[in-house]
Amino acid sequence: MPGIRTAAQAKAWLEHQGKSVQAFAREHGVDPATTYQVLAGRKKGRRGEAHKVAVLLGMKDGIILAEAESQNEDQECGS
Repeated sequence: MPGIRTAAQAKAWLEHQGKSVQAFAREHGVDPATTYQVLAGRKKGRRGEAHKVAVLLGMKDGIILAEAESQNEDQECGS
């Protein structure tokens, strides 16, 4: 797997594909504001939607759980 992208590299990657941040967010079903915040470094992508965005942009190595799976894990951990 290629290395982790920096924010600047992720922006360049989007530009290389001819995609706006808005288009990327729509395509992946994520919040555009969160995507901008991850790219700007205001959100680190540690959990939740920001984590998903960072992984999709290649800025973080990680997995994206389906919504149902993550809810089930939350319930199991809380019991």
